[in-house]
Amino acid sequence: MQIKEIDVDELQSRLAGGEDIRLLDIRSDAELNVGMLPQAEHLPMHLIPLKMQEFRQAPQRQVVLYCRSGARSAHACAYLMQQGIDNVINLRGGIIAWAQQGHEIRPRG
Repeated sequence: MQIKEIDVDELQSRLAGGEDIRLLDIRSDAELNVGMLPQAEHLPMHLIPLKMQEFRQAPQRQVVLYCRSGARSAHACAYLMQQGIDNVINLRGGIIAWAQQGHEIRPRG
């Protein structure tokens, strides 16, 4: 199973262009102290199985998952795809790559 990925510049461009993308930060509560991507919602990875219905409600809307480095979010995307949800995309490199490219990180709030 091949997971879909997006790089930070493409994501930034698509968000700036107003695309309707659901952006999910799947890191732990403690990890959010360094900030989040603008427009992101927090959904800790361990709660994803409890929120399956939310993913099924809008199958046409793309959902980008990210974590610190992209590894956990890749696993989460694979899990969701195994459950029949195919509108999920992993942010390659996670928030680390986002910050390295100089894109905005907002305080948790």
